[in-house]
Amino acid sequence: MVKAISLLSGGLDSILATRLVLEQGIEVEAVNFLTVFCDRTARGKDCSSAKSAADKLGIKLKVFEVSKECFEIVKNPRYGYGSNINPCLDCRIFMIKKAAQYMKEIGASFLITGEVLGQRPMSQRKEAMRIAERDSGLKGLILRPLSARLLEPTIPEKEGVVDREKLLAVKGRSRKPQIELARQLGINDYPDPAGGCLLTDPGFANRMRDLIKHKPDFTMGEVQLLKLGRHFRVSPETKFIVGRNKEENEKLTNLAGSEDFRFEPAKVKGPVGIGRGNFDKEHFSIAGSIIARYSDKDESRRIEVLYEKMPGGGQDSIVSLPITEETLKGLRI
Repeated sequence: MVKAISLLSGGLDSILATRLVLEQGIEVEAVNFLTVFCDRTARGKDCSSAKSAADKLGIKLKVFEVSKECFEIVKNPRYGYGSNINPCLDCRIFMIKKAAQYMKEIGASFLITGEVLGQRPMSQRKEAMRIAERDSGLKGLILRPLSARLLEPTIPEKEGVVDREKLLAVKGRSRKPQIELARQLGINDYPDPAGGCLLTDPGFANRMRDLIKHKPDFTMGEVQLLKLGRHFRVSPETKFIVGRNKEENEKLTNLAGSEDFRFEPAKVKGPVGIGRGNFDKEHFSIAGSIIARYSDKDESRRIEVLYEKMPGGGQDSIVSLPITEETLKGLRI
């Protein structure tokens, strides 16, 4: 039996694309790519609904954790960024290459994706699709069932393995055709299209740019920190992160490194702050004033702020007035 690999994100498009091929009697196995940049990992969940989708489709799923492999792509994308710091085309090519390797391992003949022509401006243009096929080494072997009849026939279509007439001609950003097809196929349980890659989020993108600039050899933990709290660049070598709620305060404490400083107000309710980098007297003063700004107190009153070197270093304190809004704005990342 002919076998294919499907790039299954768990979203509606990839579910429909896989289902259309399954209905032609072709064996399909799914792959999914998990990275630290998936927005659901910020909430401690799996990056996608791929496992649930694979179970409902009745197919096997192989998950690849590729965060570190993606770091170089984010830092130096060959084809540049989208509207923020999202290297969509480079990332797509990387994932297709990874899937191509797995295709060889299991003896699959072609690759399925849920791409829709014109849906995404950077990676789902005809030219971008051609580049992805060329650079991945899968020219003619990437089947896009939702838009196939608007594209050149693939090898499995030419060879009669896949019936082109049973594929679709969907294009553009409207989801109405996919929603109607889902209704016809009895597919009712699928995630909404919100969310996705954090690199497309303007706030996260700004923090990521700052990290690349000041710490190009960044680690997984440093990227995880970007998902939490308010971030401030105190100096080129010094950064300060302040939690926004109890949950973030706990996560920041857990992510603090052995050379970091932990700050918190001594006698009033307030946030935890994590200082990373080379701290001098001025930096301690700035960090204390930021903690004072976000603590429960009269805005004109000084408060005592405790700080210690992690983990469990000797505790000291500083008395701080809240930082001014103008100065805070200049430090915010």
